[in-house]
Amino acid sequence: MGVTPGTPSVLRAMNDRAALDLLVAHGPLTRTRIGELTGLSKPTTSQILGRLEAAGLVRTTGSQTGRPGPNALLYEVAPDAAHVAALSADPTGITAVVADITGTERGRRRIEAVAVAEDVRHRTAQLVAEAVEGALQQAGLGHDDLTATVIGTPGAIDPHTGQLRYAPHLPGWHSRTLRAELAEVLGTPVSIENDVNLAALAEQYEGAAQDHDDFVLAYVDEGVGAAIVLGGMLLRGATGGAGEIGYMPLPGAPLARGDDSVHARTDAGGGFQSLVAAPAVRHLAGGVKNLGEALSSPGVLDEVARRLATGLAAVVAVVDPELVVLSGQVAQAGGDALRERVERELTGLALPRPLLRISELADDPILTGALRTALTQARDTVFDTSNA
Repeated sequence: MGVTPGTPSVLRAMNDRAALDLLVAHGPLTRTRIGELTGLSKPTTSQILGRLEAAGLVRTTGSQTGRPGPNALLYEVAPDAAHVAALSADPTGITAVVADITGTERGRRRIEAVAVAEDVRHRTAQLVAEAVEGALQQAGLGHDDLTATVIGTPGAIDPHTGQLRYAPHLPGWHSRTLRAELAEVLGTPVSIENDVNLAALAEQYEGAAQDHDDFVLAYVDEGVGAAIVLGGMLLRGATGGAGEIGYMPLPGAPLARGDDSVHARTDAGGGFQSLVAAPAVRHLAGGVKNLGEALSSPGVLDEVARRLATGLAAVVAVVDPELVVLSGQVAQAGGDALRERVERELTGLALPRPLLRISELADDPILTGALRTALTQARDTVFDTSNA
């Protein structure tokens, strides 16, 4: 494998990226502080900031006061250097967020899905376009301002076929050419990512898993899924289906057998999800619709915890994570009372004893993860000054 030589242009690009990453991570910084953090000399740091300012990637934002000597200029990443779109798709609609390169939200739009007689695949692209257009209008931006778009959906994109698997409840999302169609409609590269994987990225960077490189996110909502992070890296599996524990067979649950195509499963309600997902919790509580009210019953809470622990024990026995994060509507409604019961129930079911935490992310973790991923893609593009 060839090694890129350390030419002056390559070194300049590396120094530029280091400075930009520092500004993203730490906010406005003085030239002196950037030099201290990078280990670069003052003249070199001044050259870097001059280049980046001329390229429209950084700008000055006031000055640092309260110290002896002249006030030092503060530098920050120019927010309008690039913009991204992040979307979360579910069976009832699509939510889109547009943000600038610093991650500051500039616009948001929710589009509800309505059954229509027209071609379903065309309608999917139309819904995505409407959601993004609404967020862009609120932000005062156009499609040409977008550098990257990431969409979170249930299921997973098979890397070999490009088709969405494990999501029969999302009609219109299973075309092999859908990603290309969306990219054409939006005028920007589009990535489609599993929603629970994105939620795990949100926990890794902003939530309960910030201090752990090995963890499992169990997302217990209207459906059930998991994301597995080992050594800080997301485990996807051969077909993108790693963590699809909703279909996992467990005692007392009907098997999720049926058509193995991407389009349908004749008994997709079986497996682990039929025991602990939101519909199962409501059923246990005698049809109570509010999950918080349903889980206020000690009997229901105990039974849900027992079922959750049984399923999680299988995952823990194989993966042996440091941490399990419980997320989704059911986990949020059950809170610490549910976590404590699951922790007790796990005793004796699996030899590893991971920490258990409830997600505390305030915003939609799927959107947060999609935004994080889109920002990473956009920064890799616009922060690359090697060809400048």
